[in-house]
Amino acid sequence: MMNLWNRQGAEDEQRVSELRTEAPVVRPATQAGRFYESNPQKLSQEVDSFLAHCKCPLNGEKRAVVGLIVPHAGYYFSGNVAASAYRTLPADKPYKRIFLLGPSHHEWFDGASVNSEADYYATPLGNVKVDRETTRRLLAADSVFTYRKEAHNREHCLEVQLPFLQRYFATYSTLPTKEVPPIVPIIISTNDYSKLERIADVLKPYLNEDSDEGGNLFIISSDFSHYPSYADACEADARTGKAVESGDVEQFIEALEVNARSGKRNLVTSACGEFPIMTLLLMLNGQYDVKHLIYQNSGDIDDHDPNRVVGYHSFAILQKDNDTFTLADKEKQLLKEIALKSIKDSLEGRSINNSRFSIDNSRLSQKCGAFVSLHKRGQLRGCIGHFGEDIPLHEIVARMARAAAFEDPRFPSLRQEELKDIDIEISVLTPMRRIHSLDEFELHRHGIYIRKGYRSGTFLPQVADEVNWTKEEFVGHCSRDKAGLGWDGWRDAELYVYEAIVF
Repeated sequence: MMNLWNRQGAEDEQRVSELRTEAPVVRPATQAGRFYESNPQKLSQEVDSFLAHCKCPLNGEKRAVVGLIVPHAGYYFSGNVAASAYRTLPADKPYKRIFLLGPSHHEWFDGASVNSEADYYATPLGNVKVDRETTRRLLAADSVFTYRKEAHNREHCLEVQLPFLQRYFATYSTLPTKEVPPIVPIIISTNDYSKLERIADVLKPYLNEDSDEGGNLFIISSDFSHYPSYADACEADARTGKAVESGDVEQFIEALEVNARSGKRNLVTSACGEFPIMTLLLMLNGQYDVKHLIYQNSGDIDDHDPNRVVGYHSFAILQKDNDTFTLADKEKQLLKEIALKSIKDSLEGRSINNSRFSIDNSRLSQKCGAFVSLHKRGQLRGCIGHFGEDIPLHEIVARMARAAAFEDPRFPSLRQEELKDIDIEISVLTPMRRIHSLDEFELHRHGIYIRKGYRSGTFLPQVADEVNWTKEEFVGHCSRDKAGLGWDGWRDAELYVYEAIVF
C-alpha cells in the first residue's frame, strides 16, 4: 500500500510539473514606472496624447511603410518624436509580424540575441505575443543569433516601444483585430562588421516578404547624440540624420567617425543604436527610401541643463516607387573604382577607358549629372560637377573625378604622392525641379541651383551639414558666393532644387 501511494504521488507531481512547463512564459514589464507610466489608465492617456498631437510628416504618402527608427528614452523626453513615427503606419495595413531591433545597454556578447524563451512581453496595458516560430528559425539560420537571457532582462529599448504599438493599433487601426502583431525581439551587440552583414543577410528576406497576411514591419530603437551641449547636439545629429536618410551604411559610418573626431565636449556617442541602424541600412541595399520625420533633443523639452542633452530622430522606411532612380551598393562601389582609376590613369599619362569595367547595367549607363569631391585628411582638395543629363553616369563620374583632381582652379593639380591620403565622395544628382518659393526647398535634403542670365551657382545638399545656416542663409550664400548675384540676387532669379545620392 505504501508503494502504491508513493507511485500515485510521483505521477501527480509529474503532471503538475508538465502543467507548469506548458504555462506561457511572460517577460515582465521591468521598465514600467521608470521610462513610462505604470498605471494603465495614465499610460493610455499619455500615449494617446502623444499620438493625437504629434506632427505627421508623411500625410498623403501612399507607399507602404516597412520600417521605423524610433527613440527609446523616457516618454517625457522622446514621446513626441516616437509618436511621429508610429503615426506614419497605415491604418489598414495587416502586418504579419513586427521585428524589434535594439542595442544592448547592459551586456556585451558580440552577436544578436533573440528572445526565444518568452511567449509574451508584458506592459501595464496587457501582453504582446512573441512569434516563437520565427525566433527559432533565426536561431537555426546562423550561429550569430543566440539567446542570452541577461541581454533582455533589464533592457528598456524594446519594451518602451510596446505601449505605443498597443495604443496605435487599438486606436487607429481599421482592421478587424486591434491587437499588436506578434513581435520578434532582437538585441544586437557587436561592432564586427562581418557579423552585422550576417545578421542583415538573415533578416533581409523578411523585409521583402509579403503575403495575404501582410508584410513585416521593422522597428529600430535608437537615440542619437548623448550628452553634448544643445548646439553641439544639433550639429552632430544633423550630420548623423542626413547620413541615415541617405540609406547608405558607409555614409552613416563616416558621419559617426566625423562626429567622433570633432572634439565636441561630452559627446560619448552619436547613436546608441548604431549597430541595429547599420544592420537596417545593410538590409536596404538602395531599394528603399529613408524619410526623416522630426528631430528634437532633450533641451527642447527641458532646458534646465542645455550643456548636457540627448538627441532624438525619427525616420520611416518606405518602399521605393518603381520609377525612382536608385543605386545598389555594388553599383556605388563600381563608380568609386571608376573614379579612382580615372585619377590614377591621368597621373600615369593614360586617357579615360571605362571599357575595362563590366558595365552591364542600365542605371550606370543612364544619363544624369554628378559631382566628385576629393578630400585630403578631411579637408576639401577638389570638387567639380556636371548638371547636364547628356552623358552616361559611369562616364561623367570618370570625367569629374579627373577634373576634381587636376582642373579645380582653387587647388594645385593632385600629385602622385597625395593619392594615398585622398577620399573620394560621389554625388549622383536627381533631375532638377523648378521652384517658385523657398517653402518648396528642404534644407539638408535639397541642393539649390540659382540661375540668372549667364550667371549661375549651386550648393550640394550636404553643404548644409557642414554649416549652421537657415534656409535663407543657405540660398543667400549660394547667390552671393557661387552665382555672383549678391545676397538677395536669388529673389528674381530662377531657382531649382535637386537631390543627391551621396557615397
